[in-house]
Amino acid sequence: MFAAEEGSDVNPLIPETYDIIWSIVCVAIIGFAFYKFVVPRLTKVLDERADKIEGGIQRAEAAQEEAQLTLQQYQQQLADARLEAARIREEARVQGQQILAQMRTDAQAESDRIIAAGHSQLEAQRQQILTELRSEVGQTAVTLAEKIIGQSVSDEAKQAASIDRFLSELDDSNAGIGVGR
Repeated sequence: MFAAEEGSDVNPLIPETYDIIWSIVCVAIIGFAFYKFVVPRLTKVLDERADKIEGGIQRAEAAQEEAQLTLQQYQQQLADARLEAARIREEARVQGQQILAQMRTDAQAESDRIIAAGHSQLEAQRQQILTELRSEVGQTAVTLAEKIIGQSVSDEAKQAASIDRFLSELDDSNAGIGVGR
């Protein structure tokens, strides 16, 4: 109550001057401390974060460039491997054709050799049969001649001559009618 009588002209919403001065001093001290200690640390943290972000972006770009380079190298190696595989397939195909041609040549040569051996064997057998046949025909002719003549043809030289003459005439007659070897 006492205060109400005396302070009727004082506004309760406006603080006293000493409160305003001490409030300004406290705000100035807090502002100075904030400016001196907090703002530099905050600036430092923000700069570090900016550096980390920029560094991360640069590292990401470098990693992407390295990945792109690695991809290009891989694609080049893959293309080289495909070319090498195509070259190897072509060489194998050519070698296969050469081997096949060589086998055909060898088979043809073997076939020709077998045919030639067969012909020579047939010719040898033919000559052997002709020789055997000549001696048998000669013997038969001598025997028939002895029966017809009634006398013995014992001279071997005469027998051989008679046999040869007979076989020559037989060969000539066969050649004339198209029968023969």
